[in-house]
Amino acid sequence: MPQLPATPYPAEVRARLDADAKEVLARYPGSRSALLPLLHLVQSEEGYVSRTGIAFCAETLDLTTAEVTAVSTFYSMYRRRPSGDYQVGVCTNTLCAVMGGDAIFDTLKEHLGVGNNETTEDGKVTLEHIECNAACDFAPVVMVNWEFFDNQTPESATQLVDDLIAGRTVEPTRGAPICSYKDTARILAGFPDERPGAVEATGGAGPASLIGLKLAKGEALPKARVVSPRAGQPQDGPPHDAQVHDPSPTERLSSHDAPQQTSASDPEHPAGPAAEEGE
Repeated sequence: MPQLPATPYPAEVRARLDADAKEVLARYPGSRSALLPLLHLVQSEEGYVSRTGIAFCAETLDLTTAEVTAVSTFYSMYRRRPSGDYQVGVCTNTLCAVMGGDAIFDTLKEHLGVGNNETTEDGKVTLEHIECNAACDFAPVVMVNWEFFDNQTPESATQLVDDLIAGRTVEPTRGAPICSYKDTARILAGFPDERPGAVEATGGAGPASLIGLKLAKGEALPKARVVSPRAGQPQDGPPHDAQVHDPSPTERLSSHDAPQQTSASDPEHPAGPAAEEGE
């Protein structure tokens, strides 16, 4: 059975979105290029991309609803059903998973009483497992409305969601203070981030991400330390004040820098005649 037409926005909401959309379109030489920020804009209105939001984007950009739907379902940052005030994503890609991401995700599912892509009954938290967010230096990572919480444990992640539900102030490891999912969507649509200190809290690279750069510059490495030891687990390895071994240039050579000897480069060990298959 065909779906009924999407319910239009109330007049005052439509007028506000029209004004915002006009501002977004002015940034682009071609209107179609504004589709991604417009999807964030309608998501900021309802907390997800509804059929009404799809119709608004299609009408504004002179596209079909099928074209808009194709884009909105391709990118995981667009929600297609109502979500909570806080989108809690647990990275379960390989590195985060083996560092504790799977345990964190299982703990939060049990603690919140929800599964993947499900929302708590009070509408506060939507839980999901997410793909890599390029923060492997700080694994395991949890994100709340796309802000980073590094080096998490099941205990710290549980406290995090409890604080969110209770309405307590939550500060990410890097980046600006947490705001609601709707407010985050409006920022992603390209509108000013009005949170106090948000511009200064840029969430730049942390110390772990800069080790390679320091090595390349020949700078001394920091002392080794356990960033987030798991409770009850022995802390093997060198003491906290031990100096990290700084390899010599020859120790740092890769296979590209020091290729293995071959018959062409090693006359003393020439290759024999190639054997036929089955010999």
